[in-house]
Amino acid sequence: MSPNEIATEILNVFRERGHRAYGEGVSEQEHALQCATLAQRAGEESALVAACFLHDYGHLLHDLGEDIADRGVDARHEQIGANRLSAWFPAEVIEPIRLHAAAKRYLCGKEPDYLGGLSESSRKSLALQGGAMTDGEAREFERHPHFDRSVRLRRYDDRGKQPEMATLGLEDLRPLLERLART
Repeated sequence: MSPNEIATEILNVFRERGHRAYGEGVSEQEHALQCATLAQRAGEESALVAACFLHDYGHLLHDLGEDIADRGVDARHEQIGANRLSAWFPAEVIEPIRLHAAAKRYLCGKEPDYLGGLSESSRKSLALQGGAMTDGEAREFERHPHFDRSVRLRRYDDRGKQPEMATLGLEDLRPLLERLART
């Protein structure tokens, strides 16, 4: 596939399924665009902006419904999305996506106030994802080469839940996706 075809396929998935409720008063698409916009405004490198946009792509690929955490199901969306996107993007994009749920677990174990700041749905999914990391798990996670990027993505993920936030549009992200895509 060409970079244009890759971007078109991804953006079409958002157009077809991005209306799904994210559970925070925003849709999946709104959440993705907010995270990317926040990262771009903060001056992050293009690979992290793309990862912020694509981090929940796995939610759009499964057909388990919008309330899976309420039903006690962890779809492992971070793995589904990273696995699908790995054919198209480099590790600098893929690994923060793959690790963003682990980054939430890490922050819950390392920062006492972090857990209290999570939304109700994030707390539900945290329990399904294994809860806060132990000190040993955290030390191991800190050794991962994409640890820092995954934690930064996670912080944008936490902030990208603002109804009515002005964001980039889907087509604004096309050049970024095309530039980063591998053929």
